[in-house]
Amino acid sequence: MTFPIERVRSAFPALAITDGGEARIYLDNPAGTQVPQHVVDAISSCLIGSNANLGGYFPTSLAAGSVVDDAHQAMADFLGARSADEIIIGANMTSLTFHLARSICRDFKPGDEILLTRMDHEGNVAPWLTIAEDLGLVVKWLPFDTETWQVEPDALEAALSDRTRLIALNYASNLTGSINDVKALTAMAKAAGALVFIDAVQLAPHRSIDVQDIGCDFLACSSYKFFGPHLGIIWGSTEVLRNLPAYKCRCVGEELMGKFETGTPQIELLAGLTATVDYYAWLGKQIGGDGSRRAQILAAFDAAHAYERPLAGQLIEGLLSIPDVTIHGITNLNRIDHRVPTVSFSYNGHKPAFVSKALSDQNIFIWDGHNYALEVVRQLGIPEDEGIVRIGIAHYNTEDEVDRALECLAAIGK
Repeated sequence: MTFPIERVRSAFPALAITDGGEARIYLDNPAGTQVPQHVVDAISSCLIGSNANLGGYFPTSLAAGSVVDDAHQAMADFLGARSADEIIIGANMTSLTFHLARSICRDFKPGDEILLTRMDHEGNVAPWLTIAEDLGLVVKWLPFDTETWQVEPDALEAALSDRTRLIALNYASNLTGSINDVKALTAMAKAAGALVFIDAVQLAPHRSIDVQDIGCDFLACSSYKFFGPHLGIIWGSTEVLRNLPAYKCRCVGEELMGKFETGTPQIELLAGLTATVDYYAWLGKQIGGDGSRRAQILAAFDAAHAYERPLAGQLIEGLLSIPDVTIHGITNLNRIDHRVPTVSFSYNGHKPAFVSKALSDQNIFIWDGHNYALEVVRQLGIPEDEGIVRIGIAHYNTEDEVDRALECLAAIGK
């Protein structure tokens, strides 16, 4: 079935905004996506009808409790979790990871090892560096292969030891766009007795996730990257979470849902989170999906990936045709399924900020800098104070928008 791009775009009110008659082209999606009207309406409705704290007997408090429960169940469906109790929701992925790192590593001993990758966003690096310094842990680094643009099993095998307690692993790079074989890497780490914490923030807008199939212990994502409000979500397996100590207020119980969620939740944003997941279910229905919400979500991702794939190819081929442009990531279109449509590049003779500003002047929104992928630019030898130019496609973008961006980029070099 043809991807319903016009129906999709009509669901996002921000896509209709113009500036001086010039349409906005949102290619800044790796840093955050626009939201459907349904999400906006859910947040607004919650602030009107469910604006109360939790635990009361009156209607607004009861409604607020339902909002919280619904959001956890929605994310369980989104990630393929066994239970809503396995979902932890907080301000953002980085804050949640800093918070949970203290619990995860509390019983680690000096000399125990944490493995980090050079491919990761700082949100899956700094929390572990900090706790390692606090507890006297050893940090080992896994490089990514600059031919495959992935963390290879050989690199992990060489780093594992009988002191390895945790590997923090990237699912998809927010700079190179490449996707790791996290299932295979997780199996290796688990065989060595290590916990596995996966950052799926950059993958979640583009591919379906099945935490049970991966076999990891934790997986993090951010809803504002997949058309939702500014929230972070971490899934943790029941077996691990149940035995993990929580740093919490004394009056908070040991129930999994809420055990690791400090303070009053952002209830209106949780309403938006459920609406975000329901957007995927709606999209699944548009292309003929049926059955459970999970089944509809999977259908939506299949259709969205099929739509994004040629757009990514169009962007990569167009960039390669521009003299002095170097893409940092997979460019072989036969391997395009090994990357998300997040494409970073250098433009010889032009600083990234200049390129980003030039496109912004044409109402085309992109990013420049290291984008918190600090270890990636370090391994590639890219100046940290300059970084790269980054363009990211979402499934509401069009061929015409990609063409327009490429035309403006080509004009810079003339």
